Amino acid sequence: MYTETEVKRIVEMQRDFFRSGKTLDIDFRIRQLQRLKKLVLEHRTDIEDALYNDLGRTPLEAYFCDVGSLVLEINETIRGIRKWAKPENHFSGIHCFPSVITKAYKMPYGVSLIISPFNFPFMLSIGVLIASIAGGNTAVIKASSKSTSSTALLKKMIAEIFPEKYVTVLDGGHDVADMCLAQRFDKIFYTGSPKVGVHVLSEAAKNLTSTALELGGETGNWCIIRKDADLKDAARKIAFFKLLNSGQICTNINQIAVAEEVSDEFVHELKKAFSKQIGDDPLNNPEYPHLIGKTAYDKCAGIVNDYRERVVYGGKGDESSLKYEPTVIYPVDIDEELVQKELFCPILPVVKYKDSAVRDVLNTISEREHGLTLYIFTRNVEWAKKVMQRMQFGGGCINEVCLHMMVKGVPFNGVGHSGMGAYHGIWGFDEFTHPTTVLIGATKGNLSMREHPYGRSWKRALIELFER
Repeated sequence: MYTETEVKRIVEMQRDFFRSGKTLDIDFRIRQLQRLKKLVLEHRTDIEDALYNDLGRTPLEAYFCDVGSLVLEINETIRGIRKWAKPENHFSGIHCFPSVITKAYKMPYGVSLIISPFNFPFMLSIGVLIASIAGGNTAVIKASSKSTSSTALLKKMIAEIFPEKYVTVLDGGHDVADMCLAQRFDKIFYTGSPKVGVHVLSEAAKNLTSTALELGGETGNWCIIRKDADLKDAARKIAFFKLLNSGQICTNINQIAVAEEVSDEFVHELKKAFSKQIGDDPLNNPEYPHLIGKTAYDKCAGIVNDYRERVVYGGKGDESSLKYEPTVIYPVDIDEELVQKELFCPILPVVKYKDSAVRDVLNTISEREHGLTLYIFTRNVEWAKKVMQRMQFGGGCINEVCLHMMVKGVPFNGVGHSGMGAYHGIWGFDEFTHPTTVLIGATKGNLSMREHPYGRSWKRALIELFER
């Protein structure tokens, strides 16, 4: 068990190490990233086993979402870090003559706190750590108490290659998280629910600590299906995504709005896609993941029972294994409570709307809290692109699901109740550094026009000329 004194000791130790200047060296950062990549690959089987124990995820799913994704992230960072960290040179402007050179240095914040969730305990802790290391920071990782096997392994892995004064992992519950938040960190990165995100930001404000939040979204992520969409393709992709991690993904589809002209046909295709991918008995399919714990299971089961008369697919669970079938609830009104909250489980409500009234659906979504993702299925890609450019959300896809998160060189982020800040690649490096502007002054040839007295007309003329 940790105490406030112990947590404070760790933070102070890391601050001393940061102030030594060792993390500023780019070669040092690259070596740590290389060691981290080697560590992940050496513990590949251990990671897969831990994710199976915590979430029932198969080795292939674990590798695809965690191990492989981490390797790709580290590779991208190693390739780009020298360019990203290079100071920028700027012309100061004639009004600053003769001091015409200004540099923008990419400086690390210092001691960072990474609070990670249970659903992707490696990707959402080590993935953020990659950005922190690249930026030249030290890191304290507060890992989830729910994913016990993964947190124990993560703690063991990090201790194998990093000293506590540089990177360390703390386990425990909300009490330990609050002990961390009570300390003066230089950067905080939290991934989790909007409710806890408000608490994190409130605590960070006490020290005016720069904070990034990656949240699931208060009212869930929408998927819109127009009447001209390829329904079979949409159903296949949506079924895959909803089965992944049993719906416990912050970017997953929370609810679907489908044109009523094709809604029955789409639901039929969706049921076929689920059955084809996971079989008719998902509760006994070893490839189907389970919910993280009894509280999550009971919440999911309670929601389904409340809407039992509209369950058109699934609707059964096994409390002993914590598995709950992918469950389609249809039809649901757009103003019902079910589609105004994040579900974070394999429940999938389907809302009908008239295709000609799709603007009304978009307006309703816009009026609610901003989602982390938005997905649109339609053959009218130009229309979809215009929608994507005017809606407020973190990221998304047209005629696809989730793959935008795996594209190199683009940010993963949220907005409003789905978060603030961004990471992955250069965006993560920028998130964990702050630009410091330094003008290189000249000692000869300085003009006196900025100095008193100001009564001389030539000074005003020159200033107006240079600052035009």
